[in-house]
Amino acid sequence: MQLIVISGLAGSGKSIALTVLEDNGYYCVDNLPANLLREVTLYLKESGHQRVAVSIDARSRETLHLLPQQLADLRRQEMDVHLLFLEAKTDALVKRFSETRRRHPLSDDRSTLPECIQSEREMLGEIHDLANRIDTSELSANALRAWVRDFIGLDHACLTLLFQSFGFKHGIPLDSDMVFDIRCLPNPHYEALLRPLTGKDAPVIEYLDANNNVNRMFDDIRRFVDDWLPCFIGDNRSYLTVAIGCTGGRHRSVYFVERLARYFEGNYQVLMRHRELD
Repeated sequence: MQLIVISGLAGSGKSIALTVLEDNGYYCVDNLPANLLREVTLYLKESGHQRVAVSIDARSRETLHLLPQQLADLRRQEMDVHLLFLEAKTDALVKRFSETRRRHPLSDDRSTLPECIQSEREMLGEIHDLANRIDTSELSANALRAWVRDFIGLDHACLTLLFQSFGFKHGIPLDSDMVFDIRCLPNPHYEALLRPLTGKDAPVIEYLDANNNVNRMFDDIRRFVDDWLPCFIGDNRSYLTVAIGCTGGRHRSVYFVERLARYFEGNYQVLMRHRELD
């Protein structure tokens, strides 16, 4: 039986993720108290369900501290258990709550919305560190749906190496494990013919391929990731997110992510995300 537990910050897209899983044949339970996870999961397994998704978050804050132990107990019973954590920057969450006019689950008469969000981050801190994370700050609903479908399709027995391009002017992705800044390299944005293109297009690729510093930087990043991957694997990590950033996230970082993915895909399970293009 496969169990996917979805957690994360209010307003980060958990409902969208749960809907994607339901559309893909998962039996879904929303807002389950953490102390009931083992009991409910075993009941659903005995009832014949092979794929189950459960949402657990700060709404069940009284029992949230029990979740890591509940997950460990289920894994000891040879269940295929995975934790997906959705997060977003505070300003993005404030904007979403303002647009929907919904109350934050931790709101009261004494705390502002940013204070509630910060309290929730602290409350979910232990879960955050155990999970496969997605930063939804700059994602559309359709992009999030696509990323969750990618997560479903992973072989979780293998390390997943995720390369993500982004633009620094939109902020660093919160789900990054390694971040590389390549803004010092020549920028195709300043070439009139290349500006409307992306790092996937042949003219941009040729332009960057021809630069010695680009190739030196690529070799350094490739070597660094290659050298340190065994340590992450030895730490029982099932995923590693490598974020490559340029100014706008459309040319250089996209080029690097595509090139790095091609290099590593023969030995690891590789995913690519282009945040600004998505």
